[in-house]
Amino acid sequence: MSPLNIKSGATSHSAYNLRPVFSDTRETHTLAVVVDNESGVLARVIGLFSGRGYNIESLTVAEVDAEGHRSRITVVTTGTPQVIEQIKAQLDRMVPVYEVHDLTVEGPAVERELALFKVVCKGEHRVEALRMADIFRANVVDSTLESFVFEITGTSEKVAAFGDLMRPLGLVEIARTGIAALSRGA
Repeated sequence: MSPLNIKSGATSHSAYNLRPVFSDTRETHTLAVVVDNESGVLARVIGLFSGRGYNIESLTVAEVDAEGHRSRITVVTTGTPQVIEQIKAQLDRMVPVYEVHDLTVEGPAVERELALFKVVCKGEHRVEALRMADIFRANVVDSTLESFVFEITGTSEKVAAFGDLMRPLGLVEIARTGIAALSRGA
């Protein structure tokens, strides 16, 4: 209680909403950023994240317009709704940035990731690894008498689940590309 016997926060008797409007919930968002394809642009864009302490969960960059010299950076980041809005606004103000799209809020999107898994195994584990690869529609891209390299494409959850099943069979190395995403529809 304050000296005036006023409780903090809004009540049905108060004309003022004194509760904070900021959310504590952390959300994961996929941002697609179209930028100039020139040296230093990626460092500037990623510097925005590191300079403010924002985490990047996935990062994918590739040229998408050779004539216009433009690249697309797909960034998956986590933060409160206010932090995500701040990231988008700061990206939009940068000079080499043409477009910023938050695929998470703009509607349905298709997200895929490519991964390579090296599994060293013999005997029954070898047969089981091939069975699991068939179930997950993973391709064998390299095979020796003692190892396989599997290529799998899908959602991050699918890639992680495949890795969890390969671990007891002899998984020794993983290489993942990061998420590539496009919005669905027109």
